[in-house]
Amino acid sequence: MTSQAEQLTNALADNDYRITHARQAIIKCLVQSGGHISADGLATLVRADAPHVGRATVFRTLELLSELGMIRPVYQGTGAAHYVLMDRGSHHHLICCRCHQVIEFDDCLEHEITQALGQRFRFQVQSHLLEVFGLCEACWRA
Repeated sequence: MTSQAEQLTNALADNDYRITHARQAIIKCLVQSGGHISADGLATLVRADAPHVGRATVFRTLELLSELGMIRPVYQGTGAAHYVLMDRGSHHHLICCRCHQVIEFDDCLEHEITQALGQRFRFQVQSHLLEVFGLCEACWRA
């Protein structure tokens, strides 16, 4: 199992949730997808790999992993939520408002920003999802 899959599985176990074959199949497909997938897309992948796993089980598992803070739903103008892995405690996107291209990046002034926000609002930051909207180079040059 990959470290991402292990983190998701451990989060369930640490919170006294059973590690069923269905949940293992869902986690495997979620990690293999790169952690950027809609619930319907994940259900399709899971059914191809584990036909016994129902769509409702996929949706419930996504909800559970969201409640545990291991994934987050993001809405990028496509209507349906896409789920992103929060295995490092943060996730960052630049999103083009014209062509809807999504650029992921890892380098963030995470510590400085979260520390400042925490102090300002007397808030203990546990994770963050940063989405910045604008125009990609191809769109602003056009």
